[in-house]
Amino acid sequence: MVNLKTVLLKFSGPLQSWGTNSHFETRHTDTHPSKSGVIGMIAAGLGYQREDDKKINRLNSMNFAVRIDQTGTILRDYHTAHKYKESGNIDRTYVTNRYYLQDAVFVVALSSEDVGLINDIISAVKKPYFPIYLGRRSLPPTADLYLGTVDTDAISALKDYPWQASEWYQKTGNKRLQIFADASLIESGSNRIRNDEPLSFSQKKGRKFSPRRETSIFINAVVSRDLEEHDAFGAIRE
Repeated sequence: MVNLKTVLLKFSGPLQSWGTNSHFETRHTDTHPSKSGVIGMIAAGLGYQREDDKKINRLNSMNFAVRIDQTGTILRDYHTAHKYKESGNIDRTYVTNRYYLQDAVFVVALSSEDVGLINDIISAVKKPYFPIYLGRRSLPPTADLYLGTVDTDAISALKDYPWQASEWYQKTGNKRLQIFADASLIESGSNRIRNDEPLSFSQKKGRKFSPRRETSIFINAVVSRDLEEHDAFGAIRE
């Protein structure tokens, strides 16, 4: 029998951004966290450098799944910037659009048989070496990022863990929650290819990612009577 341990993380900052296909002046976000984004966060917490390809690739071995507890809404941040000539005249005007998820809540599950890897993940989120963030440097996680560790697989952990959405959202939202996971973790369900398994975060050699097959299923939410109102700003704390 395989002995799996799963780390559960709550992503619930005021803003999040999980782009996997952004280019140039337009920075998109996906509707839920990417595996590459989460691995990048863990790698930063462990103090890995962008050139540490072998260390970063070790993190790819963990099983990855995410549950959408509160969908949030898309926010567009519009910017203009000027490039000036030596004469002081404007040479070019840049228009940039950055997209974010606002007021979204996710529960991420990371599982492995490797106890050392699990302990590394816990250390990375509880005592990060470099600052960790929810997709972009300006987006810090909340104080309740680490939810705990359970002795089961990622999918079972997400099926059993209480719904983390805001109280108001639970009253108005659908109690069917969607899980996205590595295709190997789910026997049946709709699937797609997502280019979010990192091979390198190197800025010198260029960031490289490989395609990953992702499968999704719907589950019934487990409603906790002890649920506290989700306050994205209040949870940041001082």
